[in-house]
Amino acid sequence: MSKQDNIFLVGLMGAGKTTVGRMLAKHYGCAFRDSDHEIEARTGVKIPVIFEIEGEAGFRKREEAAIADLTALPGVVLATGGGAVLSAANRERLRQNGVVVYLRGTPEHLYERTRHDRNRPLLQTDDPLQKLRELFEVRDPLYREVADIVVDTGRQSVTGMMRALCGKLEPLRAGLPPDTALTASATRP
Repeated sequence: MSKQDNIFLVGLMGAGKTTVGRMLAKHYGCAFRDSDHEIEARTGVKIPVIFEIEGEAGFRKREEAAIADLTALPGVVLATGGGAVLSAANRERLRQNGVVVYLRGTPEHLYERTRHDRNRPLLQTDDPLQKLRELFEVRDPLYREVADIVVDTGRQSVTGMMRALCGKLEPLRAGLPPDTALTASATRP
């Protein structure tokens, strides 16, 4: 298996990893996997239930096991959970086994996308926007550390973001060295 065979998506909740991942998998003829869905399938319960019973630490252990298995697969597009990069082992597996794409959204944009979603345990607080800001502050450097490509999601269409992303992925998937600008800034046409 070559690193170019896999695409791994990282970013905060609401960045569009699952939506973009499905589109990339279809575009490249790869299998699509979502680490959170994998954990739910393995446990038979939703993520909030795992958090409630085992806490975040218990969930992160399950996430690390899922990431280890999923990053070992060939020809996969993987959408990771927002906190997957908190584990050094996960970051190393992602870096070694695939092209890593960071879908970067501002906390304000992500809040707009996630504010009505009750399936995100970390946002079940009195001030979810402040929580997103805190998560962004801690995780943004880790996402950047592991990423081969950074795409600012902003408010552009998924189609526009896909166009920019595929333009950056093509050389990497062909095994060519990345250009000097590793950041694709997707904007509306």
